[in-house]
Amino acid sequence: MPPTTPTLRTARLRLRPFTATDADALFALHSSAEVMRYWDSPVWTERARARRFLTVCRTIEDEGSGVRLALDRNSDGAFVGWCALTRWNPEYRSASLGYCLDATAWGHGYATEAAHAVLRWAFDTLDLNRVQAETDTRNLASARVLEKVGFVREGTLREECVMNGEVSDTWVFGLLRRDRQPSTAA
Repeated sequence: MPPTTPTLRTARLRLRPFTATDADALFALHSSAEVMRYWDSPVWTERARARRFLTVCRTIEDEGSGVRLALDRNSDGAFVGWCALTRWNPEYRSASLGYCLDATAWGHGYATEAAHAVLRWAFDTLDLNRVQAETDTRNLASARVLEKVGFVREGTLREECVMNGEVSDTWVFGLLRRDRQPSTAA
C-alpha cells in the first residue's frame, strides 16, 4: 500500500504535506545559490519550477514512491525547508532520505530533527529495513546530519556529478533497521 503523506510533529517543527501556497517559499529556497551550492541541479530561475516541484510531490505520493514534507517552525509558522522519503520500494523495504533547508535555518538542528521524525515514520509505520542518503563530499554539514541520525558512510561515487562545469564526488550513506538508534526527540 502506498504511503500517505503524513503530518509529523517534533519539539520545534511541523512536517506537513505541501500545498499550492508553498510555491513562493519553495522558489525562494531553490533560487538561492548558497542553498543550492552542493545540489546536482541548478538554481531555479523561473517560478514555474516551484509549481512543477509541487506537482511532483503529488505524483510521487500517488504512485506510492515517496513523500515530501514541508518544514514549518512551530514558534512562528515560518517555512524553513523540506524533508523527503523517496524511491520507496515496498518489496525491498527501502527508500531514500533527502532534505533542503533555508540558509537562515542552518546550524539550529532542524535538519537533524526533521530527519529523525521522517526516519521514525519510515521504520515504524512503513516497516522499512534500509534508508539510503547521498550528499556531495564537500557538504560536510549534511554528512554530519546523516551521521547524527545514525547513518553510516558506505562509499563514494567518484565524479558522479558535473554541475556548471564543476566535477564532484558523492558520498552514499545507509541506515539499517538493526542499526537504528531511535530518537529521543519528540
